[in-house]
Amino acid sequence: QVQLVESGGGLVQPGGSLRLSCAASGSTFNIRDMTWFRQAPGKQRELVASITSGGSANYADSVKGRFTISRDNAKNTVHLQMNSLKPEDTAVYYCHSLINYHNYWGQGTQVTVSS
Repeated sequence: QVQLVESGGGLVQPGGSLRLSCAASGSTFNIRDMTWFRQAPGKQRELVASITSGGSANYADSVKGRFTISRDNAKNTVHLQMNSLKPEDTAVYYCHSLINYHNYWGQGTQVTVSS
């Protein structure tokens, strides 16, 4: 019943911005931290940002000051505002959450930063 669906990826020039969204649907009565990961071709999955149910956020050093994670608990949605994008930000971005004591992953959304 539970699903995570990401959206908002695309192609952007260096220095540009994108806003990713991840919406949880189904029986989502117990949602803990919500987290964004990314994975570039040939690279390991990397944690980008996470946010607790209380709104406390943490970021990878590589994105601090450029990305902002937020959540809307009423809509069971997490967002990732990405500013000052760099080519090295190019990756498939996945959201993850522990919901009802199970781990859930979204299908991923492609972000490409290129001039």
